[in-house]
Amino acid sequence: MTDYSLLDLVPIVAGGDAGTALANAADLAAHAEGLGYKRYWVAEHHGMPGIASAATAVVIGHVAAATRTIRVGAGGIMLPNHAPLTIAEQFGTLDALFPGRIDLGLGRAPGSDQRVARALRRTLDSDPNAFPQDVMELQSYFAADGRTGIEAVPGGGANVPLWILGSSLFGAQLAAALGLPYAFASHFAPAALDQALAIYRRDFRPSAQLDKPYAMAAFNVLAADTDEEARFLASSTEQSFVAIRTGHAIQMPPPVAGYRDSIGPQGSAILDQVLECSAIGGPETVERGLAAFLERTRVDEVMITGAMYDPADRRRSTRIAAEAMQRLNARG
Repeated sequence: MTDYSLLDLVPIVAGGDAGTALANAADLAAHAEGLGYKRYWVAEHHGMPGIASAATAVVIGHVAAATRTIRVGAGGIMLPNHAPLTIAEQFGTLDALFPGRIDLGLGRAPGSDQRVARALRRTLDSDPNAFPQDVMELQSYFAADGRTGIEAVPGGGANVPLWILGSSLFGAQLAAALGLPYAFASHFAPAALDQALAIYRRDFRPSAQLDKPYAMAAFNVLAADTDEEARFLASSTEQSFVAIRTGHAIQMPPPVAGYRDSIGPQGSAILDQVLECSAIGGPETVERGLAAFLERTRVDEVMITGAMYDPADRRRSTRIAAEAMQRLNARG
């Protein structure tokens, strides 16, 4: 059986606001909980007008309070932006509030640009060892092993599983070396997916947290009752991706009929690349797409994502994806 989880970027739609986006996030997480999703993760981004999850730990607490059993976590926290002690205290607090339900995925990208990094009072260190060292420092705080000489309160002894996130080979190598679960960002950067998973599995070293490799990969599902409707609704995500990749991030726009036909070769090339790991369509199309992705990757868990302009359409897409996974798991 392959577990399935949900990644939500907490989109702010055109004409909307952060408060509404956060309310929609809590509602979506509760909906996913009832559909058998194992986890609900949010990701740290800064300076993005269409994403409301910058204060990631606060959003996790908001969502965890609105749910009962689903694991809630970060996919991820961009560790170069933070002192490891701060993250240990934040997630130790979350674990104290919601015991056994909090995950912490760690990435080394800034989730921003140099200006935002400076505003966060952290610099982008060119030392390739900085991120691994920060991860190990964070592990030490949670383990309360005394190696740092500082006690994280809350944080010491917290039950917060660490994950390494990545879209390149670096994260796969680090996750393998540290014996941590690995999540690949194939929902927007699929190029190194197969090689990264192979390296992680080949080089994995057992650890106190994990005795064998555990890999997850992200997959876009933009589903509706028919293929035609799904392609129309997917145009909101497509517009957002093109805007980000061309340096003009926007709030999530409403869907536009015939959008792919209007953007020319450059826009189409962007979408073909970024949406390689996607299923856009009705229930049968989504099931085939998920089946092919699982066959290709053999991941232990799939992280489903795919924002839509209307929260009701997003809930329906989330349900269609869950039902497809349930059918695939039933067939073994």
